[in-house]
Amino acid sequence: MVKSKFLLGLIAATLLTPLAAPAAADGKAHFGWLDYKGHDAVFDRPLGKGEYRNPILTGFYPDPSIVRVGGDYYLINSTFAFYPGIPIFHSRDLVNWKQIGNVIDRPDMMPFDGTWIGNNGVYAPQISHHNGTFYVINTCVGCGGNFIVTAKNPAGPWSKPIWLPHINGIDPSLFFDDDGKVYIIHQGNPPAKRYDAHTAIWMMEVDPVTFAKRSDDVVLVDGGDKAPWHTEYIEGPHLYKVNGEYMVWAAGGGTGYYHGELAYKSDKPFGPYKANPNNPVLTQFGLPDDRPNPVTATGHADLLQDGQGKWWAVFLGTRVYDLTTPPQDPGRFATGRETFMLPVTWRDGWPVVTEKGQAVPYVVKGPALPRSVPAGRFLNGNYAVREAFTGAALGPQWLFARTPHTQWWQVRGGELAITPRAEHMGDKVQPSFVGRRLAHMTATITTPVRFQPHAAGDEAGLMAVQNDAFYYAFGLGLNPAGKTVLRVRLRAGEKEPSHGKTLAEMPVRLPAGKPIYLRMNVDKAKAGFSYSLDGKSYRPVLRDADASPLTTAAAGGFVGAVVGPYAETGAQ
Repeated sequence: MVKSKFLLGLIAATLLTPLAAPAAADGKAHFGWLDYKGHDAVFDRPLGKGEYRNPILTGFYPDPSIVRVGGDYYLINSTFAFYPGIPIFHSRDLVNWKQIGNVIDRPDMMPFDGTWIGNNGVYAPQISHHNGTFYVINTCVGCGGNFIVTAKNPAGPWSKPIWLPHINGIDPSLFFDDDGKVYIIHQGNPPAKRYDAHTAIWMMEVDPVTFAKRSDDVVLVDGGDKAPWHTEYIEGPHLYKVNGEYMVWAAGGGTGYYHGELAYKSDKPFGPYKANPNNPVLTQFGLPDDRPNPVTATGHADLLQDGQGKWWAVFLGTRVYDLTTPPQDPGRFATGRETFMLPVTWRDGWPVVTEKGQAVPYVVKGPALPRSVPAGRFLNGNYAVREAFTGAALGPQWLFARTPHTQWWQVRGGELAITPRAEHMGDKVQPSFVGRRLAHMTATITTPVRFQPHAAGDEAGLMAVQNDAFYYAFGLGLNPAGKTVLRVRLRAGEKEPSHGKTLAEMPVRLPAGKPIYLRMNVDKAKAGFSYSLDGKSYRPVLRDADASPLTTAAAGGFVGAVVGPYAETGAQ
């Protein structure tokens, strides 16, 4: 009972009340701030009047879903097994966004324990609004199945999950028809599966309050149908009603090299549906692999009409630094699947996002909405930002690997204090690590840390995580002789030990009562690790390390790299 009360009382990192920051001799690791500097040459072009820059959300922000309520716009993304889950953003101009919270922000909401970071957890959420209530419907893969949460205020609090055991499949989406009926459209296996990648889009009517099943689950689109485009792995469906016709949008081709968005229409909600003869309405498949600054894997789109009547699509895409990997891969990137936006035109009653052979542009003419730039964090383009730890808690952008059930971190007086624990990254547990998204191909992350290792296995510093089996750790520790060292570790595969292997180790004398500055830089395929005793001149510990373990091409899964402070203990 005591534990249950504690878990119910423990809220997201964004709201936790901190404890006083102790001295470095307390065994904790103390981080004074974290500087992030990102610079990708593709963002150097100045914006003209009324233009915006793609991606609108850089870094690991996949599977966007968007809704308009009056003059306000809200957007959400997948987070898989990172916590807090499903960030929610607000904008009034569709271009400048501010994170206002996270949908999954209480430890008792979702059982992420033991799940694999890279491909389990919360997938492809959809947000909708009806009669004053916001709805998010989603799937927790490996941790409960399909569910709905609701809120009156999109910043929260959100309800406990309403589980939907009658939905067989993933990627559910709600549709409120104008006759009062409510439908859930979702991905699922076809009645007769002909090959591994054969999937289908299903739909059922549900009760508008309990979401209990009111009709049979009916196949709307069979992904095994023959077509001159990729329908395999069809998923991520949304249902719209445009000019009295029902339109299904679904992602085909899998979320990689062949990814694209497909459109189907019918005059009845349950069909039959006819395919757009010019499918896909959005794809980058078929463009030259040697094109400059390629965007790949576009799809998982959501459609929106703005307050001026213009149509837009938000969708995921990947900015890659090479396309030399096999074509089943979308290329090499550590930044994850990002959120892009493009205008939608209509031709013969069908939507068009990209013309055949058109590359996704990085600079686009924006909506005719009054620009509204919120104060707060940068979310696109090139920027430098200091995470200063000056508030009473971590901001909503910080991510934990799975759900924390104890408070091992404190924020106060301009520093983050982390208690080393025996839970290590790589063991599918909840380690003492908290990070921010890597948002650029070329970035530098710097932090001052005060930490005194006392025993073998004590270590604290910076960690870059792609998933449990692929990460870099750069920290202070002890060598077998008990001397303080700086160490770079890498785990690059499930067959390697969970703590990885040491790539470099350098003795260091800690300055009494002062921090040591750790710096990690990523430049596309290369990574570097250096330190400073004065915060000005840096000495390398490891140069030109292979950064490919931080890429999806190497690690698999659906997330992007997350970088931040960690502390651990226990013999390795």
